[in-house]
Amino acid sequence: MAEPAGVPPWGGHRQGSAGYRRMLAALACAGVATFAQLYSLQGLLPLVSRELGVTAAQASLTISVATVGLALAVLPWSFVSDRWGRVRTMGLAVVLATLFGLLVPASPNFEVLLLLRGLEGAALGGIPALAIAYLTEEVQPRSAAAAAGAYVAGTTLGGLFGRLLAGPVADLAGWRMGTLAVSLCAAVAAAGFLALAPKPRGFVPQPGEGFGAVLGRLLPQMRSRPLLALYAQAFLLMGSFVSVYNYLGFRLEAPPYLFPASAVALLFLAYLSGTVSSRMVAGLAVRWGRRTVLLASTGAMVAGLAVTMAAPVPAILAGLLLFTAGFFGAHSIASGWTGALATGGRAQAASLYNLAYYAGSSLIGWSAGLLFQSLGWTAMAAALAILAALAMLAAAAMLPPGRPFPHADTQPAPGH
Repeated sequence: MAEPAGVPPWGGHRQGSAGYRRMLAALACAGVATFAQLYSLQGLLPLVSRELGVTAAQASLTISVATVGLALAVLPWSFVSDRWGRVRTMGLAVVLATLFGLLVPASPNFEVLLLLRGLEGAALGGIPALAIAYLTEEVQPRSAAAAAGAYVAGTTLGGLFGRLLAGPVADLAGWRMGTLAVSLCAAVAAAGFLALAPKPRGFVPQPGEGFGAVLGRLLPQMRSRPLLALYAQAFLLMGSFVSVYNYLGFRLEAPPYLFPASAVALLFLAYLSGTVSSRMVAGLAVRWGRRTVLLASTGAMVAGLAVTMAAPVPAILAGLLLFTAGFFGAHSIASGWTGALATGGRAQAASLYNLAYYAGSSLIGWSAGLLFQSLGWTAMAAALAILAALAMLAAAAMLPPGRPFPHADTQPAPGH
């Protein structure tokens, strides 16, 4: 809540203070709890497919329904928190998500599994929707970027941790125990968030708004050609990215490769190339301009896809590293540029970027599986390269050249 009358306005936790450190730790826990659960099944899809008797594309729905649930829930969670408070709402979201996650391993059939995953994703939507608003209200402005970085680091590490933990456990005890292990760790992280999050002092409750007022803030962000181009990047590039990681495990688990689930999980270490590229592109964009770096990063994705069409495992892994580095570079530029282009309604612009991002993950991530199971990896990779090329065309045609926004980006990217 806001400070009472007569008390100086809350200036936020200063960097290095106990409250600031607790906020960093709490947001890191929230990121781990969210994205460890969201993608924990991605490396286990071949095991899910065999045990439940479903196709590769059907198995990938366990990822798609969760991301659909998250995408649809981002805006509703943000409006709830305007009245109920950031910490209370995030706490409810992370507890609900953990409860649904603990129920996932007990799913008696594929239909119940999809239902629980959809509910889990919808609950998880309350974290990315509110984390940045929470830290913006509770830390000093000059420290907000560092606090946001802790949250983004938590999301990245959470996504990687969930995949790496689930694979070896699933090799030993099946996919259900693999997901249970991740959900138990997420429960510990959720408890960490609830215990560490400082009491909010900068939150001011907002009155409820009618549909017209909400729509009035959204429509300008949907009429801007540059913003539409960035939403296209989110949809097409994230869809391509998730598709590669959804189905590469099926390719490498089959003859002649015969990778076990634990080895498939190690593929996600390629994410570390994205950690490097996402840091590099900021400096490159200052020198060459955002659009140029965005196009070059997307071109790297296309080149990486082409290399993965080769048969030798070292070539596949090299292509995966290049593809992943290109995606994170492009995504870092596009997500940051969204906030810079939205001179008004930045929260709504960011929410629409998130919506396009997770919608691409859901729709393309599922439909690419139909192509993979009917025509194989090469055909799917070629189709994804075409989608990335379409993203490049949209960027080249609709985004401004040069460096129209030379200031540093502060809008963090959605997590993985």
